[in-house]
Amino acid sequence: MKFWPMKFLSDTPPSRDVQRERREWMLDQQRWKHQRDIERGYRIKWGYVAIAYLVEFMVIGASLWGAWLFAGTYNDGDDRAFYFMLLAPLVYAAVELCRVPLGILARTQRSWFVKALAIVGIIFAAGVTTKSVSQLGEMMFHPRLMDAAKAKTALKDAQADRNSIDTRIAAANARVEQYTNELEQIERRSAENASQLAGLPAQRCERVYGTNSRGMRYSNLKCVTDPRTATLNAAVAKAGSDRGAIVKELEEARKARAALDRGAADRKVADAEQAYRNSVNRSQLHSFTAMVYGVDPIDVNDAQVHAFLRIFVFVPALCAAFASTILALSAVSVRKTFMDEDDLGAAVNPEATPYLLASIAEGVRQEMALAQPRPMTREASVIPLERRTAPVVPPPPPPANTSGNATTGATA
Repeated sequence: MKFWPMKFLSDTPPSRDVQRERREWMLDQQRWKHQRDIERGYRIKWGYVAIAYLVEFMVIGASLWGAWLFAGTYNDGDDRAFYFMLLAPLVYAAVELCRVPLGILARTQRSWFVKALAIVGIIFAAGVTTKSVSQLGEMMFHPRLMDAAKAKTALKDAQADRNSIDTRIAAANARVEQYTNELEQIERRSAENASQLAGLPAQRCERVYGTNSRGMRYSNLKCVTDPRTATLNAAVAKAGSDRGAIVKELEEARKARAALDRGAADRKVADAEQAYRNSVNRSQLHSFTAMVYGVDPIDVNDAQVHAFLRIFVFVPALCAAFASTILALSAVSVRKTFMDEDDLGAAVNPEATPYLLASIAEGVRQEMALAQPRPMTREASVIPLERRTAPVVPPPPPPANTSGNATTGATA
């Protein structure tokens, strides 16, 4: 068996009959589609519908992915809560998928009631899409807004700490001064008690003689102390213990006062302000809000940011909700059908009836004349291109005649 290379098979031109049949098939298909569109009264451009469905699938995919991330962030480690948070986004995705078919129905339906129902469904589905897309928009701005909010809180704390530094310094100074005065009083009192104790007379001792109950004589040494000595000794001991406690409190007060530094507070405020400015500069929403209101980004308040957030979130969400629906509505072209043309209210003038009938009769007469069979002749015969016929062999020439009479007779 002999195999031919593929290049020889591909290089051979296709038959003209195949090309002609293919062209006729395409023309018949186009005529059939055109006739079908005329009978239905509308035509759908499926390329635009495919683009609308592509937009829908992109919106649905982004919404489901955003819902998955949202549930993973805020489920607090509870798997059941995670899946609970995904149920509503699945239903929203199913509702969003109905917008393109509803848009096509709103254009192709002849009943105004069905059209109104389709338009109401489009509005409802657009509301669901607006909710999903607005959530995605808020999630896009949320991290920067949280960083800016944390930096602003730290700045407010640093400013409050700086504003109260003078009061706390004055209180710490007063506390140190109080403990210093108390320590001085205790030392003064201790010195007075010590001087009084030193000024007391010395202990007096004398021998005492006597007889006991047994009649025996005894001799003892008896010492007499000043009664103020015990009181002064107790006062000196108490002053020493009070002095130790006051010294400890005074040291703690001096440490607290040393920690209060106005320069350190100013530096902390400056660092917090720089951190807040960096966070605001990284936030696109703060930059646009400051540009609209004509202020410094660090001076934009929360009310202005959230007012501009509504514009940045809901307006694109509405545009995304209606974009694919408008494309689906525009993909349908409606035309009047023969049923609609019968109801256009056209009327024929009775005076023009004879002329109309005469033109119709003339047309019928011409068609009948053309339809009559004509005699077929050899010269007028037409060989159809679609049919293959055997090659025509010309008749043999007549035999040559040398006699002039035969030639003359044949010519005559």
